[in-house]
Amino acid sequence: MPSPEDLARSIAKQAPSSAQIADWIRAQIRGSRLVPGQRLVEVDIIRQTGGSRFKVREAFQRLAAEGLVEIEEFRGASVRSATSDEVRQLYQARALLEGLCARDFCRRASANDRARLAQLASEMEACVDSNAPEKFSGLNAEWHTLLMRGAGNQVIEDLVKRLNTPVHHLLFGTFYRGDRLKEAVEDHRIIMQAIEANDADAAELAMRRHVENGHRFLSELDRAMHID
Repeated sequence: MPSPEDLARSIAKQAPSSAQIADWIRAQIRGSRLVPGQRLVEVDIIRQTGGSRFKVREAFQRLAAEGLVEIEEFRGASVRSATSDEVRQLYQARALLEGLCARDFCRRASANDRARLAQLASEMEACVDSNAPEKFSGLNAEWHTLLMRGAGNQVIEDLVKRLNTPVHHLLFGTFYRGDRLKEAVEDHRIIMQAIEANDADAAELAMRRHVENGHRFLSELDRAMHID
């Protein structure tokens, strides 16, 4: 996945399409550079991407259709906040989609993909021991992406990226902490054991539980924050 800076440099060399501008905005949201409730100022985005006003507005419409942006008359566009019910639904969809990928990974992944997936899982375990949540976050994203690509399903990979974006801003500051990292590593071990055994049913079930555990943890954090 290109960084927001790489995207900005690449599209600045030519007149960007609305899809490219939408990609850039989406990357900003993933990187928490644009946060829920923040207004999307057309002139700023035109300056940073080199896009036309028409293309920027078209990008807003694309993102509004995905549920990432809210467009209000007389107020313009802003980053949309996801409700707790929407977050629950997003995780439910992710559990089903990534579960299918875990199943297909057992059947289709190459030996190199399997070896790299195991290596990433091992590196994530080391991150827990060394208390390196930033590194864990990057490795975790690579692990999930590799599993989807090894399954050979680009459609699901694209869908999951979109599903992740509305809740990404919630994750790093609260989600990647010691107790959650240990739980995630244990989930990964169970998934890897199923993959190594070529047990597609077990891999699918373990992946679904892993994603569901992520939502449960996030929900518990949300309740604790409201109680405090």
